[in-house]
Amino acid sequence: MPRGVFITFEGGEGAGKSTQIRLLADHLRDRGHEVVVTREPGGSPGAEAIRHVLLSGAAQPFGTNMEALLFAAARSDHVEQLIRPAIERGAVVLCDRFVDSSRVYQGVTGELDPEFMATLERVTVNSMMPDLTVLLDVDPQEGLRRASERRGAGDIDRFEREALQNHRRRRRAFLDIAGNEPQRFVVIDGSPASEEVADAIRLKVEKILPERRNAESEGSEQNV
Repeated sequence: MPRGVFITFEGGEGAGKSTQIRLLADHLRDRGHEVVVTREPGGSPGAEAIRHVLLSGAAQPFGTNMEALLFAAARSDHVEQLIRPAIERGAVVLCDRFVDSSRVYQGVTGELDPEFMATLERVTVNSMMPDLTVLLDVDPQEGLRRASERRGAGDIDRFEREALQNHRRRRRAFLDIAGNEPQRFVVIDGSPASEEVADAIRLKVEKILPERRNAESEGSEQNV
């Protein structure tokens, strides 16, 4: 069975990841793909239990190291219980946040040791890195405004509460990672209307999907 495609979406608060994942999932399903939509922290039963602890801020008093370990535990369960099985059966997996959020939120603004973060990543990801990462780049002030509008009267999460300066540092950190890994990343301006952003994302995604299908077709022809 052909391997699936793993696509992650990254960006700051209010960048529009959830909207763009939904639009891309609808597009790919219309084209006949099996699509699995998931998120971090969360996505599997064990990871969803940890999600509440992290986003409520309950783990914050124990320090950034503890938060990083909890994110790692959630990711390990997520990868092995949901992502890997879906990829192995040929599905397209669209994930709202993955390793790059940990690199930025705990590694950069959490100021954790890079070797510690790299070790956590290697163990928890266990070779399941994204085929493509879409970075939605939005000015942090606009992103926070969007997040507040979306949330309405709901509770503000642990990360949205942080100072604007931290959100600006994260934006720079995401862009730095994308610049260092251009073979995996595509940076999309997330400020235009959602359909315009969706069109830009589809163009990038189409570049990796047809190659896989063509390779599969050629293999089928050779086996005839």
